Amino acid sequence: MPDLYPHLDPYDSGMLDVGDGHRVYWETCGNPVGKPALVLHGGPGSGCSVNTRRYFDPSAYRIVLFDQRGSGRSTPHASSPDVDLSTNTTAHLIADIERLLQHLGIERWLVLGGSWGSTLALAYAEQYPDRVTEMVLFSIATTTAAEIEWITCGVGAFFPEAWSRLQSGVPEADREGSLVEAYHRLLMHPDPVVRERAARDWCDWEMAIVAVHPNHKPHPRYEDPAFRLGFARLVTHFWRHRAWLEDGALVRNANRLAGIPGILIHGRLDIGGPLVTPWNLQRHWPGSELIVVSEAGHDARDPGMTESIVAATNRFV
Repeated sequence: MPDLYPHLDPYDSGMLDVGDGHRVYWETCGNPVGKPALVLHGGPGSGCSVNTRRYFDPSAYRIVLFDQRGSGRSTPHASSPDVDLSTNTTAHLIADIERLLQHLGIERWLVLGGSWGSTLALAYAEQYPDRVTEMVLFSIATTTAAEIEWITCGVGAFFPEAWSRLQSGVPEADREGSLVEAYHRLLMHPDPVVRERAARDWCDWEMAIVAVHPNHKPHPRYEDPAFRLGFARLVTHFWRHRAWLEDGALVRNANRLAGIPGILIHGRLDIGGPLVTPWNLQRHWPGSELIVVSEAGHDARDPGMTESIVAATNRFV
């Protein structure tokens, strides 16, 4: 299977005013008259990555990436001391996608998303199925209450040392309740020392549960204090609200995607996001296909993931 396409730079970029004081960074790469494809990054709060440009044949695709509200180069960044997260919700992000589509003069596009990006992709496509030609989703999550409980508590059975450190990062009185709520309070604390420690503890947990191979290297973005704080704030903000989605609705409503070809790519070793989620999604989505990558976990850099994602986009050229 093919590897990543060579590095490429954007041929256009800008800042789009989406209202509520937010301006989102966007860029387009590849062929200006090629098949439009939208990339939705994970997190929430990760920001778009230069490598995701390389999932597509640049001679065939017009590749669109953007940093979701509060992340990457979008402003205001979620790490800002006085940031207001009330206008950063799934509904706001879906509206931003529509504004970007209209701004770029695109009618329909392929949608690619990984991890949180797969949740956002599904929510967008189920609301606007006529906008979507095909979908490529990987490391799939639907942000249900059960998934959030598993990734913040249940999966600790596989990573007991890391989970103990996560739990010890909150006041003892909060350890029996929701760690998501407890960490969000610490991340929004007025004392920057408290915020920074909470962000580091949360990101240490995020790094621990994707490391299923002995040679796994953490993503270098976690070395940036501003990234850590913004990322941890947005993850806990979205998770404490279960992404403002009716629980289980993305799978139940997947019949709305009938007629949209979808390729679902998931690692067999994805402990934080078990395979049962894409398996259930595929059963409810007519025309979708599930590809299980036997040696991969949640990280798109794991063995077999990149090749599977690139092969999927090539199928839709």
